[in-house]
Amino acid sequence: MDKKRPLLIILFLLMYAISVAQQGINNNWLMGYSSWGGQPFGQTKIDFYNGTPVLSYDSLEMDFRHTHGNISDATGNMMFYTNGYYLADATNDTMQNGSGINPGAYANFASDGFAIAQAALIIQKPSSNSIYYMFHGSCDNYMMTTGCRMHQLYLTTIDMNGNGGLGNVITKNVPVIIDTLSTGKIAATRHANGRDWWVMVHRVNSNQFIKLLITPTVILGPYTQNIGVTRQWDAGQAWF
Repeated sequence: MDKKRPLLIILFLLMYAISVAQQGINNNWLMGYSSWGGQPFGQTKIDFYNGTPVLSYDSLEMDFRHTHGNISDATGNMMFYTNGYYLADATNDTMQNGSGINPGAYANFASDGFAIAQAALIIQKPSSNSIYYMFHGSCDNYMMTTGCRMHQLYLTTIDMNGNGGLGNVITKNVPVIIDTLSTGKIAATRHANGRDWWVMVHRVNSNQFIKLLITPTVILGPYTQNIGVTRQWDAGQAWF
């Protein structure tokens, strides 16, 4: 049984690469930091669209630390991305109305990118061809003695029909969950109906997950589910 596991892992990775190539929206991975620093420190891009990863470099104005989110169109073209401090469009310039996300003291400190894992999550609004949702958060108790906490999960909405097809932010920093949350670790999975989304975060010092249901017409919730072990503030990532 153990001898079969490497093969199963390889097959899983091949299937993942194929599914990513078909979707297009997850096609591009942006990595690295200090894009002004040149190779190898400059911005790294990995393109999975044709199934085989293609590595390239670009010099972007935006630098990254731990926080990063991006989304591409169905044919694999990058539409917009973020480092938690602002949104950039396909021209690598600040998206129209894309500055000033995640207000607060931590944003003033981390203007070169947030050092929070999974602090920005982008999904397409169900049944929409142009509207995208970004769920995001910050370190809302920055400069306090306790560990970093996310007290609000924000929603920012992007319309890709705006600004001549480069997109613009139509609503920004709308609180959708207010609680004492694990910093970052914003995760999503498809609903069993294949259309809607579940978006989930975790409440600090509890075993409680807080969930939103994203539908074509409304965002429902928050709902709660208590399961698993009690988790305090900690590092790591959330995944399905």
